[in-house]
Amino acid sequence: MSQVSIFNRCWARVILQTLISHGVQHVCIAPGSRSTPLTLEAVRLQNNKHLRCHTHFDERGLGFFALGLAKSSKTPVAIIVTSGTAAANLYPAVIEARQSGTNLILLTADRPPELLECGANQAILQQNMFADYPIAQVNLPRPSADYPASWLISTLDQACHQQQRQAGVIHLNVPFAEPLYQANELEIEQHAWLQPIQRWLSQQKKWSDYQPHQQEVLIHENWDFWRTKRGVLVVGKMPLEQSMGIKTWADTMGWIVLTDIQSGVEPSLPYADIWLANQTVRQKLLQADLVIQMGSHFVSKRIQQYLQDFQGEYWLVDEKSIRLDPYHHAQTRFVAKIHHWLRAHPPLRQKPWLLEPLALSNFCASFIEKQVGGTLNEASLAHHLERVLPSNGVLFLGNSLFVRLVDALCKLPDGYPVYTNRGASGIDGLFATTAGIAVSSNQPVVAILGDTSALHDLNSLALFKYVTQPTILFVINNNGGAIFDMLPVDEQVKTAFYRMPHNLEFSQAASMFEIKYARPYTWADLGSVLKQAYSRKETTLIEIKVNSSDGSNLYKKLIEQISHAVIGA
Repeated sequence: MSQVSIFNRCWARVILQTLISHGVQHVCIAPGSRSTPLTLEAVRLQNNKHLRCHTHFDERGLGFFALGLAKSSKTPVAIIVTSGTAAANLYPAVIEARQSGTNLILLTADRPPELLECGANQAILQQNMFADYPIAQVNLPRPSADYPASWLISTLDQACHQQQRQAGVIHLNVPFAEPLYQANELEIEQHAWLQPIQRWLSQQKKWSDYQPHQQEVLIHENWDFWRTKRGVLVVGKMPLEQSMGIKTWADTMGWIVLTDIQSGVEPSLPYADIWLANQTVRQKLLQADLVIQMGSHFVSKRIQQYLQDFQGEYWLVDEKSIRLDPYHHAQTRFVAKIHHWLRAHPPLRQKPWLLEPLALSNFCASFIEKQVGGTLNEASLAHHLERVLPSNGVLFLGNSLFVRLVDALCKLPDGYPVYTNRGASGIDGLFATTAGIAVSSNQPVVAILGDTSALHDLNSLALFKYVTQPTILFVINNNGGAIFDMLPVDEQVKTAFYRMPHNLEFSQAASMFEIKYARPYTWADLGSVLKQAYSRKETTLIEIKVNSSDGSNLYKKLIEQISHAVIGA
């Protein structure tokens, strides 16, 4: 029995035990040899019911699956991959996790230093390979008894503490020398290197007990003055539990509220992305005395333009201390949970200071209904999205034309959980993220993404074999990247180099991965399909095939017509 393979497992045991002590419940594992000490230790911990292990053959998809698990479980999720390009395939998920503040812990197994840059197989430069995207990077030495176990624990403990202070990615690069296999469990348990920490190993508690930073949200010293002024509340992406009470607070104040689909707040003035195109109303809104931004990452281009052009008093409330204002206003910045801030700033009951947005929002409701019509297409699905959602479910929206249509045309009930990958807004890993959310949430899940996004992540359909509740994957097939229809580019160039029509459908892909498939043509068809799909504890892929430019043309038409609408006419 090799002492190297035994000590590799001891080293791996301390690493994973430290991560468990910091709340890791899920480990996502890709196949590979060099990561064997970590993989076998994770399997042992799963057998002892301390961890839940998930697998996938594609590291890129695995990274996004872990991202979905972390978003839904609100716990850090670890990923184990072998050396070489396996680690590099995690990069897209690392970027999204960093941009969206999602806690991932990457364990990239590596060759020992003597095998680097000398022609050894599968040996690449992995130290700090994710550049500035992780919030903490630990380049471990090859396992050695020269380092006490307490050093290894405290090193990882410090990185995990950093993650608790600022959500994001930890990269642990872990080199292992061969041999990697045939380590006896009894010899591992009785190894002298582990003896000083045996009590800690059995307790599963954090090595260092960091006391929480207590910071009471204080009322703004001039709140009695500002709450009497003309205000606009702009509500972006935020944790669902922090969205409670925002609508009531703003309605009491008589302020205008612009809500994003990711906010979890039912809009009192829906369709803002459309009615903000009206220059008359927009100019009146710009006369507000105070704009308060809560949350971030707005989908609507019209809301973004409004924020960019606003020149008055600007406040921003978010629990993250990072910059969340791409227009760099001089501002008052509150680093606080939004519902705590609301409690510290009581509203003053007053009449609405501007009535035109309400009139235009009401007009939009009937106007959109008329324009969308009764056929089943991407615009009508976005407008009537509530019809297809289960009351106890969660929604995942991909990054394509459809998320913009939903943000512009849909009115979801207060508190409905909406997940997105809008940190970097990429089209990669959207099926995989959905699968991770579904596995963790254990609720019915509806995901809606575009055809190009679906093609980009077909491998990840394999992950839905782990999903054991009703899950609906809508694929809007408009034959390519319809979002690019919004660009002022020559039509021939746009078709060949932006839209890239594929002329494919998804029935064969669903069949390959043993997923139920349906292609409804009418709302009545869709109703029947959904009734069956929600009765099954498995996944159904529903393809909505539409004309290539219908959705984008309707969107542009709505914006154009509302921009010239005369209020009261």
